[in-house]
Amino acid sequence: MGLFGNKKKLNDGLSKTRVGFFGGILNRLTASQIDDDLYEDLEEQLILADTGADVAVGLVDKLQQAVSRDHLKTGQEAMQALKGLIAQEMTPETEMNLSGHPAVLLIIGVNGVGKTTSIAKLANYYKAQGKKVMLAAGDTFRAAATEQLEIWAGRAGVPIIKAGEGADPAAVIFDAVQSAAARGYDLVICDTAGRLHNKKNLMAELSKIARAIPKASSEASVETLLVLDAITGQNAISQAKEFVAAAEATGIILTKLDGTAKGGSVISIRQKLGLPVRFVGVGEGIDDLMPFSAQDFADALFGAKED
Repeated sequence: MGLFGNKKKLNDGLSKTRVGFFGGILNRLTASQIDDDLYEDLEEQLILADTGADVAVGLVDKLQQAVSRDHLKTGQEAMQALKGLIAQEMTPETEMNLSGHPAVLLIIGVNGVGKTTSIAKLANYYKAQGKKVMLAAGDTFRAAATEQLEIWAGRAGVPIIKAGEGADPAAVIFDAVQSAAARGYDLVICDTAGRLHNKKNLMAELSKIARAIPKASSEASVETLLVLDAITGQNAISQAKEFVAAAEATGIILTKLDGTAKGGSVISIRQKLGLPVRFVGVGEGIDDLMPFSAQDFADALFGAKED
């Protein structure tokens, strides 16, 4: 899908947020001169949009600084400044590292957030970029997880390495990375267990997987992407902290962004977890996961046209 198509999908996906909670922000800004009441109302509207109170206060403080520095006078000018601040806050400091042979994506997150379908969508996306992609069914605690991933692998037209229920996940991922390296595959996307009964087990399992990858290929690179459900908003952040600490996550996949009116949580997730958003899901189709663009996100949030 081209750049225009991605922008349109993101714009459509954020329609609930834009019309709902962020609509209040847009109405307040475009109808007003800049004064203390505007700042107070804007802070309240940002909190309603699920940015979280501390993030809302921080954005409004930065907006006030921009208004003073740039001598802004109207609400419309303030809106453009706020859009720029959000794009700046959301812009990753670095690109994903996919330089390895193979590159490995470890996909982590609790069950029910869309982890399996996100893996399939990633496979479809990278295959469309011309990469040779392999999947690894590392969630061996649930037979259904492997079965679901196998179905999606078939739809995406990519091979899958799997084992029986209860097999060692690190061994499955080792086999996949070793096979991909030997056969010249570019990318291995690995499922992992969505629920282990305590943090110690989770950390031990993910640590074992991390040690297995360089043993399978000394030239492999690893990115660990945490899948979060946008609909759960602020709850997603508290849910994620254990996984971030245990797995040393490097980025976020945010699913179901089209299903919530509280898209402000995206900003909060970026700030509170300190991780860049790498992909966002805006639909159920296999091509409805797209790389995250901070500028496109800000444009869509404020209703900019796609052209």
